[in-house]
Amino acid sequence: MPSVLPLSDPAPSDGQLPASAAAGSPDRRFGLYVHIPFCAVRCGYCDFNTYTAAELGGGASQANYAQTVCRELDFGASVLESSGVAARPLDTVFFGGGTPTLLPAADLTGVLRAARDIWGLEPTAEVTTEANPDSVTPESLAALADAGFTRISFGMQSAVPHVLAVLDRTHAPERVPLAVRWAREAGLKVSLDLIYGTPGEGLEDWASSVDAALSLEPDHVSAYALIIEEGTRLAVRIRRGEVPGIDDDDHAEKYELADSMLSAAGMSWYEVSNWARTEQDHCRHNLAYWKGHDWWGAGPGAHSHIGGVRWWNVKHPSAYAQRMEAGSSPAAGRETLDADARYVEDVLLRVRLAEGFPTARLRPEGRQGVAGLIADELIEPAAAFRGVLVLSDRGRLLADAVVRRLLPD
Repeated sequence: MPSVLPLSDPAPSDGQLPASAAAGSPDRRFGLYVHIPFCAVRCGYCDFNTYTAAELGGGASQANYAQTVCRELDFGASVLESSGVAARPLDTVFFGGGTPTLLPAADLTGVLRAARDIWGLEPTAEVTTEANPDSVTPESLAALADAGFTRISFGMQSAVPHVLAVLDRTHAPERVPLAVRWAREAGLKVSLDLIYGTPGEGLEDWASSVDAALSLEPDHVSAYALIIEEGTRLAVRIRRGEVPGIDDDDHAEKYELADSMLSAAGMSWYEVSNWARTEQDHCRHNLAYWKGHDWWGAGPGAHSHIGGVRWWNVKHPSAYAQRMEAGSSPAAGRETLDADARYVEDVLLRVRLAEGFPTARLRPEGRQGVAGLIADELIEPAAAFRGVLVLSDRGRLLADAVVRRLLPD
């Protein structure tokens, strides 16, 4: 069952943004997120806005989807121009899902071409697509690279068959090295996504998965703790006792193991759940999210953010297609963040970055908590004395607790 959208103000049918969205826009980076909501199979743990062919109604044709998204890109350019937001070339483009590579490579490259024609791309733009290892071929990856894609993020999740089975992943472990090799041959940078804490996954299973990922010499690794979302098939299986539940101590042990193995292999953390070989291998698109820059989110359920104004599209592909056919905004709701909300989000997200959060930007109640965080070994003392709050190894395990102490009620 997809996540419920947040409560919000109504979104105008013409998409017009308030004047506050344009303020300072020349100084902010601009990115594009394209949501591809299609999956061959819905994974048991996933509550993202995705659909299999059997779940789709009329007006939600995969064959016409790229054309529909391109309509939204045209619409978005018109909205930004009429709202006075500075015209900027795209610094990053990210195709997420779902499984973007379920669409033909020609559809994905067509959307990228439209984005380039409408907004332009920075010469060094980062262009990423997510993919399942069994949804690509040497030919499709070469076509993406030739069109300007620079990076691919494979949903590896695990290298252990029984773990993949619990997650309802459809690829075989041996498919991952093939997909990575094809991506390398096409000239793409490679990121691998891993999930730890799956019911029934032992510590040796997790170590095997991290080791398998490292053997492929990726440029970037994301490792996320499994979260059991209400309404998912996996949540039902746990409630019925078909598989064991998850355990916070197990998560912590596996995080520490991953960090140790990744660090030993020459990868450095730059966000609590993300490691890269070099600074150039950081995911710039995600950094733009964490640092509050601007992005347009295209597709059903996609979120956008321009200058403190955030909105989200209608969720079902049919409703989305109908909105775009009518030439009206696909937004289901939006909110304008006030100074307090923007401050909270800034602390919440930037504290998770290895570059740290300047203590001078903390409000007085937050600065009062810094000494206690040093005493509890949750932040690095040397960095704090330089005026930057950086999570310690222990602090990364307790990042949410750190944030609560910086943002007391």
